[in-house]
Formats: sequence, C-alpha cells, structure tokens
Amino acid sequence: MEARLRRAGELVKCLVTGGAGFIGSHVVKRLLDEGHEVSVIDDFSGGYKRNLDPDATIWPWDLTVPEYVDLAFDLAKPELVIHCAAYAAEGLSHWMRRYCVTQNLVSWANIANAAARHEVRRVVALSSMSVYGSNQTPFSEDLTPAPEDPYGATKAAMEADLKALGAVQGTEWIIVRPHNVYGPGQNLSDPYRNVVAIFMRQALSKMPLTLFGDGSQVRAFSYIDDVAEAIATLATGEKHGYIVNVGGEEPIPIHELARRVIAATGPAEVIHLPPRCEVRDAWCRHDVLRSVLGEWEPTDMTEGLGRMAAWAKTLEIGPLRRYDYEVTRNLYAAWQ
Repeated sequence: MEARLRRAGELVKCLVTGGAGFIGSHVVKRLLDEGHEVSVIDDFSGGYKRNLDPDATIWPWDLTVPEYVDLAFDLAKPELVIHCAAYAAEGLSHWMRRYCVTQNLVSWANIANAAARHEVRRVVALSSMSVYGSNQTPFSEDLTPAPEDPYGATKAAMEADLKALGAVQGTEWIIVRPHNVYGPGQNLSDPYRNVVAIFMRQALSKMPLTLFGDGSQVRAFSYIDDVAEAIATLATGEKHGYIVNVGGEEPIPIHELARRVIAATGPAEVIHLPPRCEVRDAWCRHDVLRSVLGEWEPTDMTEGLGRMAAWAKTLEIGPLRRYDYEVTRNLYAAWQ
C-alpha cells in the first residue's frame, strides 16, 4: 500500500464517468467540496443536467465511443478515475442483454484502455451487490461471485478485468459494491430500477405501489450521502487493491419498504403482481468498510426517506423512460 494520492489538502485531478447520474453527481460534489479538480463524462442517458455542479468540467460524450473517451482523458489528464457510469436496470437486463453489455462492458473496455495509455495512477470502479447472486447473507467480499442476471454478470466481468489491469499495467484499483442506494437526485422516471424511486414516484403520482410476489424479499437500503462520502474518501485514501461493500445495514422486506415510503409521502394503495425471477434476500456486511474508514454509521431510513420525499415533492416528474426490448419472450406482464 502506498501513500495517499496527495497529502491532505492538496489537489487530485479526478475524472468521474456518469457524473451527471445519481451516485456520480453526489461523488462529484463531495470531491469538489474537498478541493479536488473534477471532470465529468456523461451522455445523459440516465443522468440530468440539473445534477451537474457548475464547478466541474463536463463532456456530454458517449463512453461506448473510444475516441470520445480518449479525448476526455487527454483533456482531463486524471490521476484518479472513478467509474460510476452504468446501465443499472438489473431486472430488465434479461431482455436487454446487448444494451447491457454495450453500456457496461464496451464502455469499461474503453475506459481501461484509456487508463493504461494515459498512465492513470488509480481507477475506482463501482460494481454492484448483484455479483453475489444468491450467496449466503449477509454478503461478505470474500464470497465467490455468482451473478444470476446479465447486469450482475457484466459487473463481475468488469471487476475481473480491473484486477487484470492492475496486474499488467500497475494501476492501483478499488472495487466498490454499493447496494440499493436511494435519496435526493435519483431518477424517478425509470420504471425498471431502484425500488425506492419506483415506489416514491408511484405514491406521489397517486398510483398504487406494485410489489412482485408477496413482498417478503429482503434488502438493505443505502442513503446517497453516506455512499458518496464513503466512495470519495476511499477513492482518495491510502489503501488500494481491495473490494468493499458500501451501504445500509437494516435488512427489511419489500412490503415494509412500501409501508415506509407511504409514511413519508402520504396514503397510497399497495397491489401485488406475480413473482419475478430475482434473488430473494440480499444485504451485506461492512467489515472491510469499517477497517478502512474506522467507523460506519448509516443514515436511519426514516430520516433518509423523509429527505428524499421532501426533494421529490418539488419535482415535476416527467414521462417514464421507455426501452426497446431486445427480447419479449417471458417478459413480465406488468412490463408489457
């Protein structure tokens, strides 16, 4: 393990992919607040201009185009790359494989190549709890990845290749596995991802909250400020060459989440849809996170949901994002 990228108070040149997205924009703000120089590349396929910090340099380019990625690296000259960009509709990825692989792996290959060519010192990649599949809960970082959907498979492949980049090019690396992140700034217009955002949009639109199956699936939910602060601290910290879970620690069933969202937003009906193919129970341990940060006290969900609801009530929620399904066989009726 080598020293920090810079001594305390000194500047780090950072490039954040997906910096107009939900997690990425909060990471950008955190880095800027700490005095670092931040550039962003984002094609706005999932992010918003309203999320951008005016102190960051933004290039509205597509990461699947290698020439754009190389140009961004050439202009930014980053010492640190934090890769937040991703296609993150996990459940939908069964019917959108080509898009999922292109957005998550072709983009990653372009970033890894550019990092090698430009001799970037450190790459921090945001992976996902989805790499664990149906492993024993709570998930710990030493478990063998066993993803059960195309999204998780692309994240596991990215993780493996980041380690290979480090082995061959000497690039310092950190793999961050956030899980079920929610809070202000989240995309409320995507009907396929982020169950907290889906429930909140439904409740504020006076629509019923839709639960797949009986709602007994268990998750732990992570407030965005906690996650962004942890990512920025880990990324610019002393240690590297490790995998770390980042997120909340209160496992609750989805029907309890629905109840809490309703408590934060106002009365709403709950309806149950046929079960779907998904990992039933998924939440994480955070021993590695505490070993690096020294402590970890996630925001209480009541407080976090209240903040998110107060923000969401100020928005005019636009039309739902639509995808062109690549496969329609066995597509859930609710998505048809």
